[in-house]
Amino acid sequence: MGFHSWLNIRSARRLRFGSAPVRWRNAHPNIVPSQVFKLADGWAIVACGNDGQFRKLTQVAGCPELADDPRFASNHARVRHREQLMPLLEALMLQRERDEWIRLLEAVGVPCGPINDMADVFKDPQVLARHMRQELPHPTAGQVSVPGSAIKLSATPVSYRRAPPLLGQHTHEVLQSLAALSDDELSALKQRRII
Repeated sequence: MGFHSWLNIRSARRLRFGSAPVRWRNAHPNIVPSQVFKLADGWAIVACGNDGQFRKLTQVAGCPELADDPRFASNHARVRHREQLMPLLEALMLQRERDEWIRLLEAVGVPCGPINDMADVFKDPQVLARHMRQELPHPTAGQVSVPGSAIKLSATPVSYRRAPPLLGQHTHEVLQSLAALSDDELSALKQRRII
């Protein structure tokens, strides 16, 4: 049995019969901290899966005394004292920008990652290297950006020939080829407002 399964079972045993678990939004119910934080210029997720990672987080944040506080020294204690700990961490996280937090936390082995908006996604070096943004001509919008395929095959690469279609743009040709309908049948369906 994995660590998270064990924690979930332990947590479930503490629940009273018939009571529903609490929703934690972007936080983990049994690991603290493991959630999304607002930063000086954006958002990131930080997940301290063990006490050593929490200690490293507090050192990077400049408050190593938090890891020695009996209320926060173990994950079990942090879960019980979540309401006291989270405001302290949230205030600390606001003191630095996202890229600095990511760099510092990754350097000490604390799992973390940025919460990207669409502009961030398409500036990401991996997204650029994998050609995950394609520019295609659109019949009414001019040039449009569309996501590229995540599937990359060397012998049969994906080709990008068309932008997303307009509503009903290909109805006629699809029904003609797949349903074997004649022009007259399609006209009749159109007059009856079926297509």
